[in-house]
Amino acid sequence: MTEPLSDNTADVIVVGAGPAGSTTAYHLARSGLDVLLLEKTEFPREKVCGDGLTPRAVKQLVSMGIDISEEAGWLRNKGLRIIGGGVRLQLDWPDLASFPDYGLVRKRDDFDEQLARQAQKAGARLYERCNVGAPVIDDRTGRITGVKAKLGEEKREVTFHAPLVVAADGNSTRLSLAMGLHRREDRPMGVAVRTYFTSPRHDDDYLESWLELWDRRGPQDRLLPGYGWIFGMGDGTSNVGLGVLNTSDSFKELDWREVLKAWCASMPEDWGYTPDNMTGPIRGAALPMAFNRQPHYTRGLLLVGDAGGLVNPFNGEGIAYAMESGQIAADVIVQAHARATPAQREIALQRYPRVLKDTYGGYYTLGRAFVKLIGNPKVMQIAAQRGLTHPLLMKFTLKLLANLTDPTGGDAMDRIINGLTKVAPKA
Repeated sequence: MTEPLSDNTADVIVVGAGPAGSTTAYHLARSGLDVLLLEKTEFPREKVCGDGLTPRAVKQLVSMGIDISEEAGWLRNKGLRIIGGGVRLQLDWPDLASFPDYGLVRKRDDFDEQLARQAQKAGARLYERCNVGAPVIDDRTGRITGVKAKLGEEKREVTFHAPLVVAADGNSTRLSLAMGLHRREDRPMGVAVRTYFTSPRHDDDYLESWLELWDRRGPQDRLLPGYGWIFGMGDGTSNVGLGVLNTSDSFKELDWREVLKAWCASMPEDWGYTPDNMTGPIRGAALPMAFNRQPHYTRGLLLVGDAGGLVNPFNGEGIAYAMESGQIAADVIVQAHARATPAQREIALQRYPRVLKDTYGGYYTLGRAFVKLIGNPKVMQIAAQRGLTHPLLMKFTLKLLANLTDPTGGDAMDRIINGLTKVAPKA
């Protein structure tokens, strides 16, 4: 490992120790680079999430050497149960060479800490309660060369220095904004709201997705543009929430916390999704989708995870893409670090946005078209009613929505999905 010049200097600074930041820091440290990982809160800490992990995310956890056994507190699931149009369909995760055939469930307050501690074990230097403010910019080159931060309870002012900085500071990504990178308004945005209930349904082998989201509070039932989920946590509670898209007229006018309460009230009473059984408040968070902040590399700053808008527009999944982008960014940085001159390092770093576009660009373009379609609740209703009665079609849909295909040697479904993503523009 490169020896630090001082406690405040490193090869790379990673801002934010969520899944994207911790994964980046882990892979950088494993490769021998000196990494500072700066987290504004203190672990364990709460984050709004469905807590369900698909096989894509499981693959990343395995790559990081995380113990994902049941003894270590992870609950496995076999697939997805889809409910809509009066039909209930149970689909197992596909059998693939590239991804495992199971998903996992784990609460985010605990999940994020596991990843951060793994990065620490690999050699990353983690500072908790480190609130990063303005970037330090070289007047001559315009490049970022560090960050200013307030550290600890006493909010001591500190400046950290590194030739490269990774923004893993989530959807609000103050660091990106300070570097002039604003959100693209032409990309979809989602909102997730969720809470926990004590429930007999806590020990479920399947993640459950409700494709029709009805608002039954007014004189007339209304179909809303989104989906509901119920994920058993295996600890006596269920994570119950809604994912909603901003592509509809009702996005801004509705109080989604109230919609969630009303949706829960429509559930069978013996499931226990009642106010008395709620174990925490209803919380909400934004889901930045389909590369809604670009470029992903500029002047010494790389964006990973939610900071770069990497949430999958098809299903609202963020963790797998946060971790994957972290691994890709780390690989690019390690290669750049080994180059002899600043000009050669820059050529290597410019590759990062291109790799992201090659990996996800076509798929996210398809996802943006999908989001426009289902922004119309009637389309969603017809799709649920007609599609769910065709198990083969739904198996294809699951592979498409969860982005689970083998890139080479897959079945006919894999080849169709891979072909579509190849021909779609990589915007």
